[in-house]
Order: sequence, then structure tokens, then C-alpha cells
Amino acid sequence: MAAQNSRATIEPEKQTLLNHHKEKHFTAGEVVRDIIIGVSDGLTVPFALAAGLSGANASSSIVITAGIAEVAAGAISMGLGGYLAAKSEADHYTRELKREEEEIINVPDVEAAEVAEILAEYGVEPHEYAPVVNALRKRPQAWLDFMMKEPLIPV
Repeated sequence: MAAQNSRATIEPEKQTLLNHHKEKHFTAGEVVRDIIIGVSDGLTVPFALAAGLSGANASSSIVITAGIAEVAAGAISMGLGGYLAAKSEADHYTRELKREEEEIINVPDVEAAEVAEILAEYGVEPHEYAPVVNALRKRPQAWLDFMMKEPLIPV
């Protein structure tokens, strides 16, 4: 979005450096987390159920049937949980986007002060961040992109 647009206007030698340097970040952290949680939950409960039924002297067919039923029920439960979590996150992002858009329009000075505060937290001095804040104010979409990325990044 804004980062891609800004690359088109940077100095040619810096653009050349960026063209030759491609960073390969691992971007599937959430997927790996979900797989680990799903596998650990998906294996624990069926084994516990099978152990409990085995201890109760249930027949092998009952233990196997119950285990398969639990795996199916667990998969449905984890799938619905994942769907609802993703839906909630998307809804939250949409609400935040709308709120930031409204704030940029209705209280631009407050939003500009937020940008200044964010940059100051990185040690950028007022005389350094003032031109950045002013440049963002002239580019509402870039400003919105910045506000959606920066304050929502978990620390």
C-alpha cells in the first residue's frame, strides 16, 4: 500500500539497493501457532477418552468408535473456534479502520499528535518528525495506512 507507493519516489540508488535485497521473513507464525494448538488439543482429548474407556473395561469397538467420534467433534469445534476468532479479528479491524478514517477527518490535529507521539517513542526528535507528520497529513490514505499499522502492532 503506502510503503509500495513510497518506493517509487525514493532516490534511485536506494531503489537499486531495495531491488537487489529481498528479505524473506517467515510470515506463517499464526498458522504454526494454530497447528500446534490444534494438534496438542486434538491428540490430548481422544487419548484421554480412550484411556478412560479402556479403564472402564469397554470393548475395543466402543473405544475406537468413541475415539473417532471425539476426533470428529474436536475437529468441528476447533474449526468453528478458528472461524469465529478470524471473523472477530476481521470485524475488529474493520471497526478500527472506520474509526481511524473518521478521526483523520474529524480530529486531524489529534491524529497528527498521535503520529508525533509514535515517532517520538522511537526517539525521533520533533524537528525530525514534523515533516513526516505534515507529509502524512497531505496523503490521507498513507496516513490511514500508518495509523492502522502502527498503533495496532502488539508490543
